[in-house]
Amino acid sequence: MKKFRMRTATLPESSMPIFQKVAFILFLLLLVLVSGAFGYMMIEHWSFLDGLYMTVITISTVGYGEVHPLNGTGRIFTMVLILSGSGILLYSVSMITAFIVEGELTDILKRMKMKKTIDALQDHYIICGVSQTGYYVVEELQKSRKPIVVIETDRNKIDALMSRNIPHVEGDATTESALEAAGIARAYGLITTLHTDAENLFVVLTAKGLNPRLRVIAKAVEEESREKLIKVGADGVVMPNAIGGLRMVSEMIRPNVVNFLDLMLRTKEQTIRVEEIVVSTDSPFIGKTLTETGIVYTPDVTVIALSQNGNYLINPPRETVIKEHMVIVLIGTVEAIGQIRLENGG
Repeated sequence: MKKFRMRTATLPESSMPIFQKVAFILFLLLLVLVSGAFGYMMIEHWSFLDGLYMTVITISTVGYGEVHPLNGTGRIFTMVLILSGSGILLYSVSMITAFIVEGELTDILKRMKMKKTIDALQDHYIICGVSQTGYYVVEELQKSRKPIVVIETDRNKIDALMSRNIPHVEGDATTESALEAAGIARAYGLITTLHTDAENLFVVLTAKGLNPRLRVIAKAVEEESREKLIKVGADGVVMPNAIGGLRMVSEMIRPNVVNFLDLMLRTKEQTIRVEEIVVSTDSPFIGKTLTETGIVYTPDVTVIALSQNGNYLINPPRETVIKEHMVIVLIGTVEAIGQIRLENGG
């Protein structure tokens, strides 16, 4: 699977100059046509339509005859119009050809399609920054089949996202405009993995201001940043360095457990995950035992815990009655857990 290329970040090129070029070309063409038509009207006293027609056949060099006989001044004007108008026409055609050949027009169309895709998303996840941590966030959410939108500024990483058809926004994740373009008002959650704690803190502050119901998880490098991120609204803070240290110890003292978890996360044949399902208010599971729900008989799924009011019942008996808002913690394939989620009501 293609990985994101980690290169020095460059400022993204705006698509606005392309539209400015197209507008400039159209302006030049319109200027030539109008100037030519009015020139013939003033010099030869023709109608606007005759002047416009003469201008078009002159700059396009189609070789048609004159609309009316020209006097000396008219011929001089026609020569000037041929030299200037044909040059502008040739420049316009070459620029439009360059847009198509160099892919700029294709890029605009792809962006328009991408925007339409993002606008249609609901309850999706926004990832701010494809850092080394962010890359694995994107990979995991894709494996878990979750709808995502990535916000990134690095042009190289944007190209990688585009090649994989991953919905994305090219912009600064700390700005309201980029977050709104990513559909933050409709999003379920946001994960920010920018390079500095200050950037992540600003993203959390801005995101919570735009959507207070949003679940936000932030990356932190310094221990003192954890409390600050929580204070501004982060629902969870992950410290990769601390987790890396714990993982190294686990590799040393419980290697078999770590190997099992690695196998679960990295196997390509099946995507096995530990997931949670919150029992909805209209769930058909309410009032039934685990056995009666049929979950315990579902292939490739095991119930490992039930949670209610923050209390966990590990390896719950099959006679346990399911209640509203109870959390069912499962381990199994994404497909099997997804089916149970649908039976629960989404």
